Amino acid sequence: MAGNCLAPVKLTGSGRPVLEPNEIECFFLSGVDLLSEDDPSFPHLKSGLLILTTHRLLWLPDSAASAGGTAGAIPLAAVSHIFSPKMSLRKVFASPRVRFQVSLSPEGRVSAAGSRSVVATAVVRGKGDCDAFLAKFMENCRARAWQEAESGSSSGSNSAVMAATATASSSGGIYSSDGTVRMVGVSGILRKEQEMWESTDRSLQEAFQDLNALMSKAKEMVMLAEKMRLKLLSGSNSQTNATNDEEMGSKEEMQDWLLSVGIISPVTKESAGALYHQQLSRQLADFVKVPLEKAGGIINLIDIYCLFNRARGTELISPDDLLQACSLWEKFDVQVVLRKFDSGVMVIQTKSHSDEEVFNKVKMLVLKPDALRAGISASDAARTLGVAPAMAKEHLLSAESKGLLCRDISPDGFRFYINLFVEIDRDYMYL
Repeated sequence: MAGNCLAPVKLTGSGRPVLEPNEIECFFLSGVDLLSEDDPSFPHLKSGLLILTTHRLLWLPDSAASAGGTAGAIPLAAVSHIFSPKMSLRKVFASPRVRFQVSLSPEGRVSAAGSRSVVATAVVRGKGDCDAFLAKFMENCRARAWQEAESGSSSGSNSAVMAATATASSSGGIYSSDGTVRMVGVSGILRKEQEMWESTDRSLQEAFQDLNALMSKAKEMVMLAEKMRLKLLSGSNSQTNATNDEEMGSKEEMQDWLLSVGIISPVTKESAGALYHQQLSRQLADFVKVPLEKAGGIINLIDIYCLFNRARGTELISPDDLLQACSLWEKFDVQVVLRKFDSGVMVIQTKSHSDEEVFNKVKMLVLKPDALRAGISASDAARTLGVAPAMAKEHLLSAESKGLLCRDISPDGFRFYINLFVEIDRDYMYL
């Protein structure tokens, strides 16, 4: 238990931490004990996952996905000093340790404005590059990314002053802006060329300032989109009733827009190391909730690959990484599974998805008068089920394997009919 000393950490359904606005994961270490050797009131946390972000130091137990509520965080603002490792013969054979000084409030909670300090120790018993973690830890503490929002926009006034200066220097006439006579002849040409270069330099500086402002606004938009996505997910679970068609349509448009915004902190091999596929699997399980909800609980693996890579931006993953991440869902308590049809097509579906409901819809479709005469195609089933034709064909083939349908193969393609032979008793088949 993290106890009352550390700040609580909210977890997603797959056991990943819910990040703060503009917070990015930087390093992962597994099998880490977190304790204080000189303060018994500090909690002794054993064998967990230590995640270093730009804002916090997160500790998650191995059973975080199932237990929940036991994760803790140390804000980097509360870390006052990081001790450099001392080389000795004893430490060569011992587990690597990272020691740092943390500020505590009078109530004993980790706080940036604490009245006393305590030395905390992270004992790394698992696999991981402790030296690289320590270097990134020091770098994040020096960068102080959590203060970026507070030290926001002070570049607006500078651009106005530069614009006024450029306008004054480019005005024509014999006299300059300060009242002195302008140079003429060769000196005037050289002076004019120098002013032109200075004006170009100022324009480039303003352009880069605008670019930085645009990038900061883009970060704010991604943060806003993430909040809205979480709001939609919570709203879809608690307010499934009393929604009209117009509200559902606007909600689907909003979900499509949010899918194109991207993931704020994608899991990478550089940050996760040996835990890459495990953390990628958890992040993927959180990501597929919105696409699955829109697709009716089942979606093609190829579609998820495209959507997930689009959301990750430049941090693309390979098909093998995606397949390995999906195969790890069996070890985690998540609400999605990887399924492979008899034809070899692989899909992702929710655990609550029922084939019987799909078969009932297909049976109602094939019992219509037109379908009894001409059968149905994959496109007909796709319109009824609200899925892609390729996915509808897999459902029809599954219904055929269950004995519900039979098919006719013609130059026009597959046509599926209701299987009337199911009603025949095998004992009287040859009478």
